[in-house]
Amino acid sequence: MRPDIAQFRAFYDSRLGTIARVLVRRRLRALWPRVDGLTIVGLGYATPYLGPFVDEAASVTALMPAEQGAVAWPRAGRNKVALADDTNLPFDDGSIDRVIVVHGLETSEVWRSLLRQIWRVLKPDGRLIVVTPNRGGLWSAFGDTPFGLGHPYSRGQMERLLGEALFLPENWDAALYGPPSKTRWIMRNGKLWERVGRMLWRRMPGLWIAECSRSLYAPSVGATPTPVRRTALAPSAAPARRSGGL
Repeated sequence: MRPDIAQFRAFYDSRLGTIARVLVRRRLRALWPRVDGLTIVGLGYATPYLGPFVDEAASVTALMPAEQGAVAWPRAGRNKVALADDTNLPFDDGSIDRVIVVHGLETSEVWRSLLRQIWRVLKPDGRLIVVTPNRGGLWSAFGDTPFGLGHPYSRGQMERLLGEALFLPENWDAALYGPPSKTRWIMRNGKLWERVGRMLWRRMPGLWIAECSRSLYAPSVGATPTPVRRTALAPSAAPARRSGGL
């Protein structure tokens, strides 16, 4: 079951959510240091991580699941958010350069269809980043953050999952080595936790980050057929549901 949009908003408005956003953004930016002229789509609840790309990319769009709800983003300017269906992304085949999935794969009940849809809309040389909670990490064990919701994955499970969907993980990264604690001294030392964790606890991050290329091979015979696509959605100025500001 998808979390409600209010859960994401409350987390990212908190101090702990702000720290998580800063630390994860740094890893995503390291994977994609330049996105000049590219089309980028964020799936799930990816808006906290899309900001660094807005000024460089040709377009940045965030799609949020209808059952989750959506809120307008960014705060100022034209809204870049639309509701969407995991089984039917509103883009033409081979039309997107980059896709980022955050709070999407682990909470989707149709994750195979979601990955097939991403494969469909990506260009042949497109790239995918998937951020998921680590099954063996502390963040997946605590349900009071969005990373503790849904189905977490081990790195091996992620590799198999992505491989079955015709994605090749080419770069692996990780984030959130510190505990998801609201204790002030723990939050204050978030960057230190990351440095120490990357040296001593490499298999125990809170999140796995996989950057993947799209296989050039056609889907195998017998794969789940792609449903008939609807006309592409235009982001609406009025979100489906609202709560506090981003």
